[in-house]
Amino acid sequence: MSSPSSQAAKAGWFFSVRWGEKSFVALYLSLLSGVVVALQYDPATPFYSASTIDLLIPFGDFWRSLHFYASQLFFLCFLCHLAVILLSADMPAIPHTKWLLLVASLPVTVLLLFTGYILRADTTGEAAGAIAENIMLSIPVVGEWLNAVLFSITRDGMMRVYANHLVGLGLLWLVLCWDHVRRYRVSFRQHGGFTVALLLFCLLVKAPLEPYRLGVFHIAGPWFFLGLQELLRVVQPFWAGVLFPSLFLAALVLVPIDAVWRRRSLRFAALWLGGYGVLTIIGALRGVFF
Repeated sequence: MSSPSSQAAKAGWFFSVRWGEKSFVALYLSLLSGVVVALQYDPATPFYSASTIDLLIPFGDFWRSLHFYASQLFFLCFLCHLAVILLSADMPAIPHTKWLLLVASLPVTVLLLFTGYILRADTTGEAAGAIAENIMLSIPVVGEWLNAVLFSITRDGMMRVYANHLVGLGLLWLVLCWDHVRRYRVSFRQHGGFTVALLLFCLLVKAPLEPYRLGVFHIAGPWFFLGLQELLRVVQPFWAGVLFPSLFLAALVLVPIDAVWRRRSLRFAALWLGGYGVLTIIGALRGVFF
């Protein structure tokens, strides 16, 4: 059992790590490798195109791995950066309008990652695309319009998803985060160990690409989507895919009101994350044992 001093030391380490800077290093590497991958990708033949990047393009497997893992790492560091801000005793006073924009950037970031999975068009990507369209179409009144703007896979294949992943969602994220982003000046030299470790990892570990296999009845979605995928087994798409995630975002929106609301919002967010974590574990185990 760890002592209070060791627990405080661990907490101090978590807060002292410059997660925001690391998230930007990973983002820049993701953008650089994303340009290389996008030049070789053809949305008309998505799975064949993704497969040939590994086989025919010089260092293609490295560039695809770098884009995949740098994007994942950007999201994880982004979440850690957000946690540090929320848990710090002296949370900076952020105007409500700017805070709303930053909170809105979270689902946009998830959509950027999610569309990347869809573009692979392998078993995971195909399942993710089908689920995404079902969730969009379950939204009353504006569901068909949202699906036409974001996905439209059934009608247009990967063209709309490709355009959004490459340009639309990225520009939207930049608009939402611009006031925050322009304050940062990040140098790769200051994060040399972090950068080298990521590059070496991508040289050794290939990004996943799962061909179709007969007799497979369970297809696990992206790791950050497993909890929602598990919830979709028992709840209608609108409640699981729209309302449930919106509760977490609503809790974040209420954080800056005052100290009382901050405590209440953080408690609710912690409960939400705990429940989602349990669902994620169940989803991961289902893929292993069932």
